[in-house]
Amino acid sequence: MSTQDKVIAIIAEQAVLEPSDVTLDSTLEDLGIDSLGLVESIFAIEEEFDISIPFNANEPGKSDFDISNVAAIVAGIDKLILEKA
Repeated sequence: MSTQDKVIAIIAEQAVLEPSDVTLDSTLEDLGIDSLGLVESIFAIEEEFDISIPFNANEPGKSDFDISNVAAIVAGIDKLILEKA
């Protein structure tokens, strides 16, 4: 399973949707994921990929990690995985 597929599966689970309902253009808001759901998604992604996402839920605007849509999240995770390697 690719990084993209795993991330989509995690986000879909948090949104209580099928992975096929999550597109790369989807925003977390479109999917009905609130701030608590975002934090839970980040924890699940960090655990799945053994990475640390530089995101501060208390100050999301100050984060360098782009959460504007699913594609941006996947790209950010791919970058973190490459940096870790």
